[in-house]
Amino acid sequence: MFFERHEGGERAVLVHLESQDEHSREDPQEFLELVRSAGAEVVDFMTITRYQPSPRFLIGSGKVDELRALVKAGEGDLVIFNHVLTPSQERNLERELECRVIDRTGLILDIFAQRARTHEGKLQVELAQLDHLSTRLVRGWTHLERQKGGIGLRGPGETQLETDRRLLRVRIKQITKRLEKVRSQRDQARRARRRAEIPVVSLVGYTNAGKSTLFNRLTEAAVYAADQLFATLDPTLRRIELADIGPVVLADTVGFIRHLPHKLVEAFRATLEESSQADLLLHVIDSADPERTSNIEQVHLVLGEIGALELPILEVYNKIDLLEDFEPQIQRDEQGVAVRVWLSARDGKGLDLLAQAIAERLGEDIVQQSILLEHAEARLRAQFYAAGAVTAERVTEDGRQQLDLRLPRADFNRLVKREGWQPDAFLEQHTLQ
Repeated sequence: MFFERHEGGERAVLVHLESQDEHSREDPQEFLELVRSAGAEVVDFMTITRYQPSPRFLIGSGKVDELRALVKAGEGDLVIFNHVLTPSQERNLERELECRVIDRTGLILDIFAQRARTHEGKLQVELAQLDHLSTRLVRGWTHLERQKGGIGLRGPGETQLETDRRLLRVRIKQITKRLEKVRSQRDQARRARRRAEIPVVSLVGYTNAGKSTLFNRLTEAAVYAADQLFATLDPTLRRIELADIGPVVLADTVGFIRHLPHKLVEAFRATLEESSQADLLLHVIDSADPERTSNIEQVHLVLGEIGALELPILEVYNKIDLLEDFEPQIQRDEQGVAVRVWLSARDGKGLDLLAQAIAERLGEDIVQQSILLEHAEARLRAQFYAAGAVTAERVTEDGRQQLDLRLPRADFNRLVKREGWQPDAFLEQHTLQ
């Protein structure tokens, strides 16, 4: 018989496994930060070295006895494993420890559930939670007796477990349908931006690298930012103006983490598509984090999963205020292309260099040209002025306007197409010889 679950305290005993496998190894410090972000009080931390996991408990039976003693001594309400547990392992551990047991995936799902604010974010989290729960329905239930029959309902009927599974399937279908509608709306918005040829810059990075703080600095928005993992969950888009580029859409997305559960990557695919469809990725990196190299690798893994690794990337090394004697700077490759910016989003130092680097990367294809316009083309002249593209103007001897232009090719193409010209044909007809 399973224990009866109860509401109440969040006093947690943590279990971290040391493994020989470098790929599956987790960071104990990050584990602690995850637990604190979830709001639990840590009463004990148990580190276990085990190279061959036990099918029944993941850990050995002797360690289970030690863990039970720690739970009772600390009056723990739950045990959290910094590892993925199978449903049967969770079930067996709960029976032995007589308290709730959750694994790393359940912990991250709980944090996401707390952070979701928008309707879309809540739907995505619920979908991931239901998907996770569907394999664990037998855990913690005490009402698995047969439903009582009535007139016309005699016989074995349906078990409570079967009912729960059926209801889960119905709810998952409902949420999936709603998210498909959200995805369709996002696609429409993206198509509208592409038609207007407005470039999209997406912030990506390891969680707690300072993305939201940087986003607030660049957009003067009020996105929630805090020194905790997954402080921001829902995607936020804002429009900003950049010199030489014009309007740009800046997108702040969910932070990545080591071994981000695949269920979450799937559930948040619609959100992460903002990154996969961007014209430029700003990979925000905590420059003061000793694990930054490993964190960069983890971000690249997730970008690979969503098909965004081939996009242009500008690395933004944030939090230089935590480094000694380090000034904001732009680092360039052998061709002189800006590839890395060092700054402090908290202090605002280096933001001008970041804006310059973004403009350079987005404006690599700039039209810088002197053209001649007839009087009948006064509307196009006004549009060039409205776009801030005219650097100088003169009147020629035959009365035509000579304009010196500098603007992104995308904006130039959009303006001349609006007047019925193909860009190459327009330049051929109007370029000053």
